[in-house]
Amino acid sequence: MPPAGVALALGPLLLLPLLPPTSAFFPNIWSLLAAPGSVTHQDLTEAAALNATLQLFLERPPPGRAPLRLEDFLGRTLLADDLFAAYFGPGAPARRFRAALGEVSRANAAQDFLPPARGDPDWHFDAERLGPGRARLAGALREALAAAQAGEQALARQRLGAALHALQQDFYSHSNWVELGQRRPHPHLLRPRQELSGLAREGDPTCADCAELSCPGNLLGSARLTSGYFGAYPAKPPGKCSHGGRFDQSSAQPPRGGINKDSTAPGFSPHHALHLQAARLALLASIQAFELLRSRLGDRGFSRLLAITPASSLSFVLDTTGSMGEEIHAAKSQARHIAEQRRGGPAEPAHYVLVPFHDPGFGPVFSTSDPDSFWQLLSEIQAVGGGDEPEMSLSALELALLHTPPLSDIFVFTDASPKDAYLTHRVEALAQERRCRVTFLVTADPSQARRRRQALSPLRFEPYEGVALASGGEVIFTTDQHIRDVAAMVGDSVADLVVLPLGPPGPEPGPLVFTVDGLLRGVTVRIHGAVRSFRIRSPAGLSQGQEEGQGPLGLTRRFGQFWVVSVSDPPQTGTWEIQVAAEGSPRVRVQARTELDFLFHFGIPLEDGPHPGLYPLTQPVAGLHTQLLVEVTGLPSSRRAGPPPLFSHVVLRGAPEGAELGRVRLEPRGAPERGLLVASLPPPLLSAAGPFSLELLGRDGGGRELHRAAPQPCLVVPVLLELSGPGGSLAPGSKAPLSLRIASFSGPRDLDLRTWVNSSFTLTSNLSRVHLEHNQSAWGRLWLEVPQSAAPRSVVVVTVAAMGREAGPVPPTHAFLRLLVLAPDPQDQLAVPAHSSGPVLTTASSTPPPSPLVTWGRAGGGPAGNPWWGTVGGVLLLLGLASW
Repeated sequence: MPPAGVALALGPLLLLPLLPPTSAFFPNIWSLLAAPGSVTHQDLTEAAALNATLQLFLERPPPGRAPLRLEDFLGRTLLADDLFAAYFGPGAPARRFRAALGEVSRANAAQDFLPPARGDPDWHFDAERLGPGRARLAGALREALAAAQAGEQALARQRLGAALHALQQDFYSHSNWVELGQRRPHPHLLRPRQELSGLAREGDPTCADCAELSCPGNLLGSARLTSGYFGAYPAKPPGKCSHGGRFDQSSAQPPRGGINKDSTAPGFSPHHALHLQAARLALLASIQAFELLRSRLGDRGFSRLLAITPASSLSFVLDTTGSMGEEIHAAKSQARHIAEQRRGGPAEPAHYVLVPFHDPGFGPVFSTSDPDSFWQLLSEIQAVGGGDEPEMSLSALELALLHTPPLSDIFVFTDASPKDAYLTHRVEALAQERRCRVTFLVTADPSQARRRRQALSPLRFEPYEGVALASGGEVIFTTDQHIRDVAAMVGDSVADLVVLPLGPPGPEPGPLVFTVDGLLRGVTVRIHGAVRSFRIRSPAGLSQGQEEGQGPLGLTRRFGQFWVVSVSDPPQTGTWEIQVAAEGSPRVRVQARTELDFLFHFGIPLEDGPHPGLYPLTQPVAGLHTQLLVEVTGLPSSRRAGPPPLFSHVVLRGAPEGAELGRVRLEPRGAPERGLLVASLPPPLLSAAGPFSLELLGRDGGGRELHRAAPQPCLVVPVLLELSGPGGSLAPGSKAPLSLRIASFSGPRDLDLRTWVNSSFTLTSNLSRVHLEHNQSAWGRLWLEVPQSAAPRSVVVVTVAAMGREAGPVPPTHAFLRLLVLAPDPQDQLAVPAHSSGPVLTTASSTPPPSPLVTWGRAGGGPAGNPWWGTVGGVLLLLGLASW
């Protein structure tokens, strides 16, 4: 650890100009402020996480590599990709790490948008609710710790985001801690047993009247700690301070003005001049929170929490009926191959999940980060009983999705169709929400009957096709004879491979084409189906067919009706062609290794909340003008010579046919090395029914064409479905209120609502069907009963689906909510790093959602956002906290 009291500033502090009001979006992914030079919640979250990660890397040298040196990071921008390259080696992808930080950041921003948090002063340290605010903060941290210890990393990141929202900006910018001359974070904010002394009393006047936008001297001369009131609830007492700014109704009531330091703009923040001081303390406090979690979780648990690894997780869903002997042996061989080949290296899977199934049973879930334990369990599985289809395959896959970390691979081994095909849409939505890729390895001929001599529909495997398409995976039909070899070939997908977009060369039928750029290696073409012949042609005119062995382009291998062509490195850049002659529709997939990839999210700008910002969307909603946010990963370091690759457009293509639906220009935002791009997607572009894929177009450093496609297709959902729960954890034996909002922005809708929850829980709702007109919303309430027998640190998943009453091609809209069961334990004490002194985390109370009602409203506000402060583009890095 660096010596106590040492603060190191790495890189300049960049103040970037405000974008013009005509821009529909500002460069922060979930921008909460609209003022130049302001620091946002995401900036602080990512800066603190990068600090904690670098600290971890400095203290734990990588196996087989030289230790990192702090001086190598001085005076330069700190980037996640550079950190990973320095620690794990060149080319190590930081995509999952950056995605995990995005989860924390979006959960952080959601406190300003979602009920019940947006209007609750306890979540924002408003209205002099400093004691209750501290309880909420400590409760959220305790829940994050418990969820991480239970292996529920996604839920842990959500609770961590909620805690950081209060700890980061809200305490330090909403209270007068900075105005009291404090230069360190509050020493008792994470220690609920320590009294928050010196608080302003109920009748104490705290502010003088200020009729100007800027109010630097409106605090009265008291040395007591206070915070401003916001809006009409709770009402501001006489003499008390307001939050202030254009969104605060209370600031018009005497004493006028306010004290918030949310931004550098007087129109939003009357104490704008102290914004950067508040941000510095918020950053220090956030680093303290990360170090607190690391001290309790240990380095391995902390790394799992933030996905500090270039490797994905690996999940198997395994049919264990008597006919599955060869498939089980193939799964065992593949698991052992992956574990042994990558053991001890950066590509070793970070987590393993196994879910068996048969008929009528499925489960239980086995989850571990220990490859030896996983192999031991897998080796004990035997094929017994059964043998007839269908089976409970989708139920088992749903379990695997619920327990598999995002951005992971899931392999389903079966020779049967699903008995539970009614789960298809729900599993598709869950796969997209988790962004997990599902590959089905099916040892059956879909055109023939199975061991029972009954007629079986050749369409019985269509649910697998739907899930594979939604998740970016595939369905591969093979035989017992070839399953091991095919599994070995497909198992290479657990590496960070990108799927190259395929398309026809023009409007006329012809060969499939794909583009190879200079950043690709390990290009592999996979073809399977009733193939008579195929030929692959390079840009130079060299070609290779289905003949096995080494050819002019690479190595061709065949396993039954499954061909793999491994193109020799380095592949020629340019446009390649694939011509296939087959019965039916052959499957063609082109994959490659590359550092350059991207993450993406959707959102809509809002101005009617406590802060202007971008409301996050899981999928685009019909009728809403949507913003696409792209975060390019694996960009070359700024220290490398030559121009970087640049993406200029995003193309929307119908999936799976690939027809172009439209293209939109991508606009860069912030520091170029950050890789942030935005595009505005108008409603007409998102009007097509069915899934669509995203493809980025651009040029590499040499000016050659550059193509990247999103791993999973997207879907325009017909309605906005918002499901939120209590602000804290659930106690065994309790009854928790949940809030449901459904809104339509594209015309009248008649909808049925259905709900699901874990089997031992009870869920009731007061809203089962609804009619919505254009721009109309409906609110509902659900009650979740937690059984007394619910295990502490268990997670309950609530699912709501909204489906049209008339049959049509549009699938239901789903919302998923994960909640933690955690018994109250006020005696729970967290170990803390050496520079701190033992905060105690307690549970937090909850706030009920609003009563059911139907309201009219517009689709969203006007443009809002803010410029980037340099978290990763010109970062303020602070190491070595002073003793508290």
